[in-house]
Parts: sequence; C-alpha cells; structure tokens
Amino acid sequence: MKIHAAVVSSFDRPPAYEPYELPVADGFQVADVLAVGLHPRVRTGASGQHYTSTGELPMIPGVDGVGRLEDGRTVYFVADDDVPGPMATRTLVDPRRSIELPPGADVVRIAAAMNPAMSSWVALRRRVPLQPGQSVLVLGAAGNAGAMAMQVASLLGAGQVVGAARRAAGEVVALSDVASVAAEVDVVLDYLWGAPASEAMMAILKARADRSRELNWIQIGSVAGPTIELPSVALRSANFRLQGNGQGAVSARAYLAELPSLIDEITAGRLSLRTRTAPLTDVERAWSAPEEPGVRTVLVP
Repeated sequence: MKIHAAVVSSFDRPPAYEPYELPVADGFQVADVLAVGLHPRVRTGASGQHYTSTGELPMIPGVDGVGRLEDGRTVYFVADDDVPGPMATRTLVDPRRSIELPPGADVVRIAAAMNPAMSSWVALRRRVPLQPGQSVLVLGAAGNAGAMAMQVASLLGAGQVVGAARRAAGEVVALSDVASVAAEVDVVLDYLWGAPASEAMMAILKARADRSRELNWIQIGSVAGPTIELPSVALRSANFRLQGNGQGAVSARAYLAELPSLIDEITAGRLSLRTRTAPLTDVERAWSAPEEPGVRTVLVP
C-alpha cells in the first residue's frame, strides 16, 4: 500500500516526507493517522541512539499516536517494534496495543501527553506503587516529562511533590538545594541520571535523619548522561532501592493495562500539556526547530 511518511534514511539527518510502501502484516489493522507526538524518545530512536534501536534503515519513526480505523473508530495506539512507525499518513495498528477513545476526545492532546505522562504513571503504579501521603522528588522537572511527573504524583495522592532542575524556576528548586528540601523524600523519579543524579543521590542519603527509612529511586531518563559514579556505601548505609522504569523493566501487558485510566485523566483535563501542531509534510522543519520548554510538538497528516 502506497503512503507518505517521515522516512529516516540516515541517522545523521532529519526524516524527510517521502512515498513509502506500507507492508501487509497479519493481525494488524490499517489506520489513518490523525496525530503523532514528536517526543524525545522518537528523536533518539530516529538517530539510532535508543537502546531498542536495531540500526536498520530506512525506518519510519514514532512510538505512539492516534488514528482512525477502517471501521470508523478512533484509537490511541502504541506502535509495534515489528512494523513501520506511525509518523505517516497511514499505519499498522495492533488491536492488542490500542484503546478506543471516547467521542470528542482531543486527538492532539492525547498524542502529546500520553508518552510523557506514561513514564511516571507506570512508575508510580507498577514499579513503586505510591502510597497516599508519600513524598515524591522529580529530578529534571524543567522538561515536559518531568513537569508531567509532578502532576501525576499529585494526582496519585502524593503528600508533597518537589521538582528539581539545574536552575530554580517557580515551584522548581535548583539541584544544589535538593538535600535541604527533600532529604526525607520517599520516592525519586529521575529523568536526568549522569553526574547531577549521582550528586543529588549522595546528598540526600547523607542528609536523611533516619537512613533506615526506605528511599525508592526510579531511573527513567538520562538527559544528563548515560552513566553515574555510585559509591558502594550508598547501597550499604541506607535503606536505598535503585531501579529503572522503561521498555523491558515493565511488561507490555502491564503498560497496556494502564492506558485506559491514563487516557481518562488526560481527557478530563486533570493532566495537561501545552501543544503545538505541524503538518507531517513539514516534518524536516518541525524536527529541526528549537523545542519550546513546556510544549510538545504534534505532527498532523
């Protein structure tokens, strides 16, 4: 089937809007794509830098989207690794990885918010289920996913939510002040990793009044670096649990089970994210345009 798509022919260049032959795949349904988010995860996949990348080219990027099936139903879907991505006019949807949207759902809002919200939503419901009243620290709160994580933590019943970033702004504190404001935190959602996470980790552990109090550190993103230096004493001197959240750490079935409730929260407006749209035909320009803090770009065929 002939379609048009954002085609990645080189990991060194943005995708280009080109004709593409959509393959036939058993068990998949064809959908007209309505909206696809240009998430950081999409960018790393299209550059071959994500840990799930196979290195095969050409490829169609995208990890999720909203589409209309041939029977008229509008669905949110998670892209399957075995078929071309959804940044196209039409795509293949696995019915087992899709959720029908309620009538009148804002497809741009859903396409923009599901990916950045899902990491913290799944982390606090599946990896370390948040208990009412517990406190949460978000490292990297200046980014879209981090800012969304603060909303998610509050929505799920956190007693206190602290956001931290390189520079203080509004409700977000500077990383250098983390130990003074979040020493007794219960859960950390870490979108930074690298040296900032290592420094914050040790500062918090040293500042805790009761080191036997459990601290769950959930590693989600690595915008500050792929590795950290972690002294062994960090794991021996405190009740400290370090784990990750992402593809592989949580089963696909568990992720999918969380989609309906997360869609309900976004549709109801209890989780929000500013958006800007761009036509898929202008994918090269949209891909190269500077990102505006707090805004997620959504491509619309």
